[in-house]
Amino acid sequence: MTATSTPEPAAAKPKPAAAKPGGLVRSSMTFAFFTLVSRLMGFLRNLAISYFMGASATFAADAFQAALSFPNLFRRIFAEGAFAAAFVPAYSRSLETDGEAVADELAADAMAVLAAATLAITVIAELAMPWLMYLIRPGFAANPEKYRLAVLLTQITMPYLPCMAIYAHLSGVLNARNRFILSGAAPILLNLWTLAAMLPTHSPVQAAVWASIGVTIAGVSQAGLLWWGVRKSGADVTLRWPRLTPQIKALIALAVPGAIGASVTQINVFVSGILVSHVNGAASWIAQCDNLYQLPQGLVGVAIGVALLPALSRAIHAGEHERAQKAMDDAIVFAMALTLPAATGLVSIPFFIVDGLYTRGLFTLVDAHQTASALLQYGWGVPAFVLAQLFSRAFFARQDTTTPMRFALVSVAVNVALGITLFHFFGVSGIAAATASAWWLNVVMMGVTLSRRGHYIPGAKAVSRLIRILVANVALAAVLAGASHYRAQIQGLFHGLHIVHGLGPKEFAIALTVIVAAALYPLLLFGSGGLTVAEARGALRRRKGDPPEGPADLP
Repeated sequence: MTATSTPEPAAAKPKPAAAKPGGLVRSSMTFAFFTLVSRLMGFLRNLAISYFMGASATFAADAFQAALSFPNLFRRIFAEGAFAAAFVPAYSRSLETDGEAVADELAADAMAVLAAATLAITVIAELAMPWLMYLIRPGFAANPEKYRLAVLLTQITMPYLPCMAIYAHLSGVLNARNRFILSGAAPILLNLWTLAAMLPTHSPVQAAVWASIGVTIAGVSQAGLLWWGVRKSGADVTLRWPRLTPQIKALIALAVPGAIGASVTQINVFVSGILVSHVNGAASWIAQCDNLYQLPQGLVGVAIGVALLPALSRAIHAGEHERAQKAMDDAIVFAMALTLPAATGLVSIPFFIVDGLYTRGLFTLVDAHQTASALLQYGWGVPAFVLAQLFSRAFFARQDTTTPMRFALVSVAVNVALGITLFHFFGVSGIAAATASAWWLNVVMMGVTLSRRGHYIPGAKAVSRLIRILVANVALAAVLAGASHYRAQIQGLFHGLHIVHGLGPKEFAIALTVIVAAALYPLLLFGSGGLTVAEARGALRRRKGDPPEGPADLP
């Protein structure tokens, strides 16, 4: 909502235009486009990791995945989770009611406190890592060489944490100002630097060391890019010493429970890492699954959630219940229209996907089978993770961070108990099934609570659309199952075709299957009535008076 009731003082800068409901999907698409580019670069990076480091055949890949997971855990807790829960609504509201000067002072104080906290964690972790590794990857202790490499790599990557804290904070500043390009594009740097660092290497251990160095360089680059973008946007977020002002104390009070609630997935991944550390290669199998199932999460759940939170916060602050209801309905319908086909593919053809993408170099057929069995279990949980991203925004927009935190803790407890039990009986796939179950439990608890409080109940039209979208995906699953059954025949179409090393019949077979499915799904979606062509065009069409988005967002 654009504030018009009180004239601005002559010397004040105009307030940023508020996002209209019609801009929600367009903002999401802007973010998702650059996230897609980043994910494609990430796919190339992960191909290089599996090729150069392998999985069960070496120990370098497991050590590198540990080095990535530890700073990423704190990044989600202290940066993305905390500010998704507290900073963005507070900053958006301050822009609307107090003006840019007051809002930017809040942003500067918050960044100073966040940077100081993450720097302190980094220093402590660097010094204590030889002992911390026994906690985060206890299974590595059985292989002293693997343990020492994991300690070294994690010490190299820990500076990534404060860099990402600053990056996530500045992304919130830009997103609250309806600018989404840089926050979506900056992760590309991580993939570029990591990939470039690995390519000249000649051994798995050397590749792991240089990839870790690339991660830290990327963190500095990303923070620098966002700093430049914020300055170009007109925001005056300056460097200063940390101060615990009343506003910052209020943010911390909101951020602590909100960070836990928003970081439930990372906590579950952390617990899973402890379990799989006892099986050589298992950490790499889980990591390759993460790369695949997190694609729809990043493209859809995070992208729509990033655009939804400021819009929902403004609608609730203005007391416009219908506008808030429509924002949630639109977000969920579009999110499921884009997420369910990805989940359908992961569940229908997991080995077809994994074998076609990763089985080469040091990544063996055994690794592919183990990864595929876990990927199937993660697949049916993907829609739950995306829904949790959206439902949590309904709480955060009302500055309720405690309720999602309680649900997150219940979900984590269930995940741990199920994970230990299922891992004992089914191995790595049991951990994946436990994680998916915990995601769905979290969604059910949040959805029931929102309904009981009268904050959100899906409208009849949204429910009808969701049913139709589900029907379209059942049809898609049948097509994909048929492709998996006739996989040998599809590969036979490309018999003898080898363009370069590692690019042959099985790679072309999965590429053809994905292309056909991608072309077929819109027909199924529109044919079922889950979405109409006019609605799809309307969501992407820019309307007169909408706030700047897309390329116009470039500073």
